Amino acid sequence: MHSVGICGSDVHYWQHGRIGDFVVKDPMVLGHEASGTVVKVGSGVTHLKPGDRVAIEPGVPREMDEFCKSGRYNLSPTIFFCATPPDDGNLCRYYKHSASYCYKLPDNVTFEEGALIEPLSVGIHACKRAGVTLGSKVFVSGSGPIGLVNVIVAKMMGAAAVVVTDLSASRLQKAKEVGADFTIQVKNETPQEVASKVESVLGCMPEITVECTGVQACIQAGIYATRSGGTLVLVGLGPEMVTVPMVNAAVREVDIRGIFRYCNTWPVAISLLASKRINVKPLVTHRFPLEKALEAFETTKRGEGVKVMLKCDPTDQNP
Repeated sequence: MHSVGICGSDVHYWQHGRIGDFVVKDPMVLGHEASGTVVKVGSGVTHLKPGDRVAIEPGVPREMDEFCKSGRYNLSPTIFFCATPPDDGNLCRYYKHSASYCYKLPDNVTFEEGALIEPLSVGIHACKRAGVTLGSKVFVSGSGPIGLVNVIVAKMMGAAAVVVTDLSASRLQKAKEVGADFTIQVKNETPQEVASKVESVLGCMPEITVECTGVQACIQAGIYATRSGGTLVLVGLGPEMVTVPMVNAAVREVDIRGIFRYCNTWPVAISLLASKRINVKPLVTHRFPLEKALEAFETTKRGEGVKVMLKCDPTDQNP
């Protein structure tokens, strides 16, 4: 393994031992945003060889069920997924993974970019589910790593204007750096007031809202903000039960869609990175060797920077 990013879910498992119904019952290796170098392949593997640099898709179907047959393997209830109990992740020196879900990196794509394909895939899947297209006006709620990749992807897919909200001024500045057209720092506003501010800066209500926080008030603001006939995609995961203005959404035909991870995104992401049509490098703000993993997790827990990256190969100092 070379580069492994720390996700908020890794921190949550570390601190709380569970996310929803996924409960850590035995010791578990964390990490699912990863890239590395092939050192050995099975006898049936023909598309990879030792020395190849690869990005790792962490979700691998265990059976060819109805979801796999329809191309939505991320919804398979028996899927293996790195660092989701009871499955171990890849924050380690050496790791074994299904070759079909290891993707060769072009020479001009770095290991760090390869590891960032995982969060980038969330943005690709969310924006596809949202229907972002040429001229779309998009509201992204939350400017953490997932909010930022949604900004990057929405602009890449042709969004004419993207507005981002967050509590943090520094994170909103990062959103501007990666392509956001407008930012709004939320303080004590009501959800309706946030929605009004979004409409004001865009000059209209957005057709698409991508909610990346999971916070009840933010989901409410997302419904109020979205134009009638538009789409709200729920990306962030918060409490199991939330109170939302459902009638407001229903009578205005606002479609509410969920996403669960991603599917069929690694080839697309690699093409975008190799062609330099998108730039994810600004997302990495902190780097630690594997030996300082605890310090890296503490940094992520404190909410410092954006993406914390761990280097698992002590012999390679390249990104």
